[in-house]
Amino acid sequence: MLDVAVIEEPAAAEASLDPIRSRILAALAEPGSAAMLAGRLGLPRQKVNYHLKELERHGLVELAEERRRGNVTERVYRATAASYVISPAALGAVSPDPARSPDQLSARWLLALGARLVQEVGGLLTGGARAGRRVASFGIDAQVRFASAADRAAFSEELAQAVAGLVGRYHDESAPGGRRHRVVVGLHQIPTTDTPTAAADAGESRADRVRDDRPPPPTRTDTDTPQHGPGEENRR
Repeated sequence: MLDVAVIEEPAAAEASLDPIRSRILAALAEPGSAAMLAGRLGLPRQKVNYHLKELERHGLVELAEERRRGNVTERVYRATAASYVISPAALGAVSPDPARSPDQLSARWLLALGARLVQEVGGLLTGGARAGRRVASFGIDAQVRFASAADRAAFSEELAQAVAGLVGRYHDESAPGGRRHRVVVGLHQIPTTDTPTAAADAGESRADRVRDDRPPPPTRTDTDTPQHGPGEENRR
């Protein structure tokens, strides 16, 4: 069983979001038959059987084993992953696109970057699984508590400069056989039940909090080829 599987097909995404099927997927973290699941979930066996077939059809569950019990063959299923992520690719033309309105200070743009990350890495994982190859990647997850909005702004500027410097040092447009890698760095407040109050307590003005609602300033949208100095495309 995979730790995380990426759902890219719209029909599979729809199947996974059905409340009953979602419960079945969670219950199949441990293999079980339709009869076992019916008992665990308090549902009729026929209904569980129907949903199992749909989940299997979309590759969300798989047959683990078949057990012979008298004249009956019991099919035991398991989920194909412990958890699932729905790729924005399932949304087709309405999936988020960071190129539409790039703006470093926009939370919506940061969300679009995250959506693209899920879509691209999800595609790599799917292709890697088919080829039996591991996907080369790297991630950092950290938390920082700022005393003020000014400190946050200073941190963001230093971080942008550091990333731009690293990209400029290692980027080689003409390297034979070189492979492009995307660097995404984001900064956002950790959501809590009192997030609006926390934002005010951190010293943010109303203008800071509504910054995301302003039209984004004109920004270069080419994120692949540096045109204004090495590493410029990754400063966003």
